[in-house]
Amino acid sequence: MEDLKKKLQDEIAALEYELRNELPKEILKARAHGDLRENAEFHAAKERQRFVDARLAQLKKRLSELSMVDISKIPRDRVGLGSEVVVLDLKKDEEFTFKLVTSDEADASKGLISTSSPLGKGLLGKQVGDEVKIQIPGGVRELEILRLTTIHDGA
Repeated sequence: MEDLKKKLQDEIAALEYELRNELPKEILKARAHGDLRENAEFHAAKERQRFVDARLAQLKKRLSELSMVDISKIPRDRVGLGSEVVVLDLKKDEEFTFKLVTSDEADASKGLISTSSPLGKGLLGKQVGDEVKIQIPGGVRELEILRLTTIHDGA
């Protein structure tokens, strides 16, 4: 989660620099070209300015939400945010490892599953030994939780 916070802070810093330093220069330069009604450079710079402003608001809101996550409230013996879970797919008789992350960090190809995805929701709150049936777009997955490492174990 700290990596995500750093990534958000870095993007915020880059966008704030662009908004305060680069875009005003572009707008001034474009204004110098004359008639603003038909000035594509001016309109592009103003459009970019609106986009950067909106993206900054979105990133700051997300960073604020992440800062409010109380890690002490994440269970120590059950699947929660930051947990790495080894499951046995009972139909395929195969083991899979998933890590439950925020939707910003999710990447199914790397086993990073969002806590808001069907699989993530189905695993949340479960313990080692539990068997769960999870409805996913491709049907129902039947999983048994074999091993669990919580965010507290990794800290």
